[in-house]
Amino acid sequence: MAETPTGKYYVYVYIDPRNFEEFYYGKGLGHRKNAHLADAAATEKAGRVREIKAAGLEPIIKVIARNLTESDAFLIEKTLIWKLGRSLTNISTGHFADKFRPHNTIHLDLQGFDYEHGLYYVNVGQGPHRTWDDCRRFGFLSAGQGRKWSDQIRTLNVNDIVVPYLRTKGYVGIGRVVERARRAHEFKVAGESRLKRGDLKEPGLFENYDNEKAEYLVRVEWIKQVAAVDAKWKKRSKLFTTQLVKASLERQPKTIEFLERSFGVLFKELMV
Repeated sequence: MAETPTGKYYVYVYIDPRNFEEFYYGKGLGHRKNAHLADAAATEKAGRVREIKAAGLEPIIKVIARNLTESDAFLIEKTLIWKLGRSLTNISTGHFADKFRPHNTIHLDLQGFDYEHGLYYVNVGQGPHRTWDDCRRFGFLSAGQGRKWSDQIRTLNVNDIVVPYLRTKGYVGIGRVVERARRAHEFKVAGESRLKRGDLKEPGLFENYDNEKAEYLVRVEWIKQVAAVDAKWKKRSKLFTTQLVKASLERQPKTIEFLERSFGVLFKELMV
């Protein structure tokens, strides 16, 4: 197969001559820009082309950038698709999708776009291996008894903001991660002495410490925290919950507003 010459790609646009609306962006080589004229697929783009032809017209096709590498063409195509978003008939979000802000999130503050660190719901999972009382006293959140749970909490990074949740109770605090997760027997209280089984209200935290079911503790500096009986919740308010150990709160504006009001904080200030 012959190699594609570097710098031979271009990016093109389809324009509806009835209202001069741009409705499709693409990248290609040679005569690629004309290939959609005979497209019989059941897609929005092909349907738009057929409608234009049925009106006795032809789509306006224009090249908007040329002499590009394939990577450059993909990036420009994605930028244009992102810019017009819903008004386009493009099905694919294109390459570089992970580098662009998702549509309809301008009203949200997103990790990596508006601030570096994440804002996460963390399920305390109170039971025979952990209790919120120990988390409050010693400054940690934990998960374990299987990799499917411990792997989630191990993805928390230093300076991430965490909001612990107690099932049937509500939200019980806001904290900042100050040290990534480590096994229970390696965790040190205030960075000095190791946490001891006898110190805990729920010593089951140390079970399976030497195997894949080990409990992993992430050190947290509590910004706000309350006892379980004072958990923050409002019935029938559609506040966010999940059975997952960890979940992003980025797209939960109602819950964020509730948490800020209940705990007297502003996440924008905490996440600079």
